[in-house]
Amino acid sequence: MPSSSSAVSDSGRPVPSSLWRDGDFRRLWVGQTASQLGEDASLVVLPLCAVLTLDAGAGQLGALRAVGQAPILLLSLFAGAWVDRWRTRTLMVLTDAGRALALGAAAVVGLLGGLGLPALLVVAFAVGALSVFFDVAYQASLVRLVRRDQLVRGNSALEGSRSAAQIGGPALGGALVSVLSAPIAAALSAVFFALSFLSIRRIGRRESIPERSERPPRVWRRIHEGLRFVAGDTSLRTVCLASAAFQFFFAAVTTVYLLFLPRDLHLSGTAVGLALAATGPGALLGSLLAARLPSRLGHGAVLVSAAALGDGVFLFVPALHGSSVVTVPALLTVNFVFGTFSQLVNVTVMAVRQTLTPDGMQGRAAATINFVGMGLTPLGSLLGGFLAEVGGTRTSLLVTAAGMLLSPALMALSPLARLGRRLPAPPETPVPSA
Repeated sequence: MPSSSSAVSDSGRPVPSSLWRDGDFRRLWVGQTASQLGEDASLVVLPLCAVLTLDAGAGQLGALRAVGQAPILLLSLFAGAWVDRWRTRTLMVLTDAGRALALGAAAVVGLLGGLGLPALLVVAFAVGALSVFFDVAYQASLVRLVRRDQLVRGNSALEGSRSAAQIGGPALGGALVSVLSAPIAAALSAVFFALSFLSIRRIGRRESIPERSERPPRVWRRIHEGLRFVAGDTSLRTVCLASAAFQFFFAAVTTVYLLFLPRDLHLSGTAVGLALAATGPGALLGSLLAARLPSRLGHGAVLVSAAALGDGVFLFVPALHGSSVVTVPALLTVNFVFGTFSQLVNVTVMAVRQTLTPDGMQGRAAATINFVGMGLTPLGSLLGGFLAEVGGTRTSLLVTAAGMLLSPALMALSPLARLGRRLPAPPETPVPSA
């Protein structure tokens, strides 16, 4: 009999009422944190390796970054189909091992003086591809590991560590390259993936996954089932559209923003970096708020208001003029507010999506939303550059920042806005077997 402080998981095993008393959740948290540190460090280490070791030019560096990001569009839907057929623990362990081996091999070849740009492109693609699978798997793993009423707090803890890693990972990667060398920095990045591997493989709770049929459907059919499921649910469809609107206009805003700060406000590179860094601490605060506010104020109210505040704060940026003594504190405030409320939206949306999705569709739903949401970012960047060139940075920043408000408007006009303090149960309609 489980104690009064415990519940029973879908697999019949006791789940402690407190997340941090749950050893398996702690192992997932440690593993995800270490994995995120390794991933974010490698995003800096690999480009610096190309620049410092191979003397790569701007075009080659751009190609390296594009190759590392390409798997998000190429593999997200396939990752979702695979995650729903496998134990997430197995996938996370395999992807951690693969990334550790890829970076370790790059370090060895680099130390021997044989690392060229083609090999670095292969490593960047491999790490990016495996990261896509890991990211989808860890989102689905939380649903299989904790009770549904613990999802908001679980996501808050995971996304809080993710935000901290996104702050510290690039800084750590840059410091390792500066103090040591690029190949050794790559080897130390591989150590984080090895630590994640060791932590996640110790997760002992058996996952509840859909039974596989004797003749499982083809991968394209499973992808289609995921697309149809998200498109057929009004709330999830709105999440998809709101995410796409946000990512599209945010990519445009970012492009104009990075031109506006040095050209119109005459800020130095250090000042620009300092202003952008304020997003990180804001995201940490947003993760903490996400553990409490939705259950107190209602999930719908938090989603709409936080999205409107976080996106709308950029409307103040075009009004900035004057010296850095005035503009830098204002920009710090803008980025901190944006980081806080955008992370509050991210965590709450993830809990909503996980709760409204049956277990057998978790991977495909996450992958579908990621695919649609991130798919428009290249077009948004192109739009931002075009508008800045044609209409000037200040006007373009105002237009694109106003466009970001389409995301909370879509949520406000949908059933998402009516979600209360408790999220509804997932649909009882059986999901096609994976």
